[in-house]
Amino acid sequence: MIETPIWAPDIEKASRDELRHLQDKRLRSLVKRVYEHVPFYRKKMDDLGVEPEDIHGVEQIHLLPFTEKQDLRDNYPFGLFAVPQEDIVRVHASSGTTGKPTVAGYTAGDIQVWADLMARSLTCAGVTKKSVVHVSYGYGLFTGGLGAHYGVERIGASVIPVSGGNTERQLTLLEDFKATTLCCTPSYALNIAEAMQKQGITLDRLHLASGVFGAEPWTDGMRCKIEEMLGIKALDVYGLTEIMGPGVSMECVNNQGLHIWEDCFYPEIIDENGKQLPNGQEGEIVFTTILKEGMPLLRYRTHDVTTLDDAPCACGRTHVRMKRVRLRTDDMLIIRGVNVFPSQVEHVLMQIKGVMPYYQIIVDRKQNMDTMEVQVELDSRLISDTVREIEQLKTHISHELAANLLIRAEVKLVQPGSLPRTDGKAKRVIDRRRDEGENSCSKR
Repeated sequence: MIETPIWAPDIEKASRDELRHLQDKRLRSLVKRVYEHVPFYRKKMDDLGVEPEDIHGVEQIHLLPFTEKQDLRDNYPFGLFAVPQEDIVRVHASSGTTGKPTVAGYTAGDIQVWADLMARSLTCAGVTKKSVVHVSYGYGLFTGGLGAHYGVERIGASVIPVSGGNTERQLTLLEDFKATTLCCTPSYALNIAEAMQKQGITLDRLHLASGVFGAEPWTDGMRCKIEEMLGIKALDVYGLTEIMGPGVSMECVNNQGLHIWEDCFYPEIIDENGKQLPNGQEGEIVFTTILKEGMPLLRYRTHDVTTLDDAPCACGRTHVRMKRVRLRTDDMLIIRGVNVFPSQVEHVLMQIKGVMPYYQIIVDRKQNMDTMEVQVELDSRLISDTVREIEQLKTHISHELAANLLIRAEVKLVQPGSLPRTDGKAKRVIDRRRDEGENSCSKR
């Protein structure tokens, strides 16, 4: 059972020694529980010749096995639960767009911890009991909506559980209910801002002061766009369904990285070979859920690339900070032997005046050669420009992409509002090479 209340200001400012003592204690308990109650982990540890008694604290965590997303799929749906089914009070799941969804089970204690950690996270964005929080994350199996919702209620603020979609109605509620904080994906925040402009809604009609955005990678360039268009402070929240949901880490107003709540999640940075890297070096972040009851995970490989920094933060919080996720190793495209990440494309586009923050990458194969097309929307203010000026902008974008990606991409400038909008995660990549493979197999 949960030992102590989680949402307490003192734990956020605990000394590094105090945090380490707590992590050691909770890791020992976790390893014993999963060894005894999760056959998957017992076999993994037995194969490595590791017993619970070998783990005295986080200094020995490297002896434990990694957990991959495929392990969750192989044990779908409930094979990694560490408690009896009757102790699971809620189940969440990922979208399952690349196969069967990954499932997460929560005990009543897990839900309490989650609410507390989201309360911590929202407090970083200035949410208080007097706040009104408009939640446009999706509700349901997706963790975003309910995660934010419970955090707002834990603080004692007012929550507006709008969920996603129907942007016109969202704007009406934002204005009428005088929301002070917006929670949604960054791409949907831009969608809301664009709809405001189309309807002639000026910023002085809203009361928004901050936004808590996550569930998809986004760049500092997109942050600037959101802050400019909505007149708010935009902050990053990080989480994964497999680990808990949103609230694993949260950016404070200093914008110096996201504080990982280390009393509940032990982070590591590893290289491509699984070797631990010191703080400050970039690599894949790995999490061990040292306090989760329903479905705890050992050394879960996120495929998110970042760095850790345990230097003191000006906000006074002592928990280690992770840099904004720069890219995901499993989002990587290989085009003519070159590694390309959607976040790299976005970074380039956000530096160029004359385009909107909406783009799509089309990857195809023609005459056995990989091709890449980047479709990007023109700023509506440029529609009256001459063909020559539009072509100059297109050439400029092509040169910048080539210089940063080390590969030449075809650039297609499209009309404002012509690319798909979404109330959830934006679909940035269409890889037709996969479709080609599926079609050729189905025809045999």
